[in-house]
Amino acid sequence: MSYALNAYARTSRSVMTPREAEAAVLTKAAQRLQIVRDDWANQTAELVPALNFNQKLWTILATASTEQDSPLPPEMKQSMVNLATFVFRRSIETMAEPAPEKLTAIININLNLAAGLSGR
Repeated sequence: MSYALNAYARTSRSVMTPREAEAAVLTKAAQRLQIVRDDWANQTAELVPALNFNQKLWTILATASTEQDSPLPPEMKQSMVNLATFVFRRSIETMAEPAPEKLTAIININLNLAAGLSGR
């Protein structure tokens, strides 16, 4: 019985809330972009996959936040749309004319949003 209780305790600690999961994925996307930015000469092959991952994430966030049943207030919904629009535009600009400094704003947005979701 002790084994079962220990397994349950480990599992219950590892389950994330939706907010924690969103923060974790935003952080992961930011880290992927930061690796590319910080080691540009060796990581440029990872630029498009990292940007694609981030765009998929932002598509999900923007869609979820603007759905009819979203609990977010209207001004927050609009802010999410504005952020998503910026992220999409910056991603396309970066793919068209790659430069490591173009990733900084996306990284900062992801990390700041993740921090807000985590209550930091």
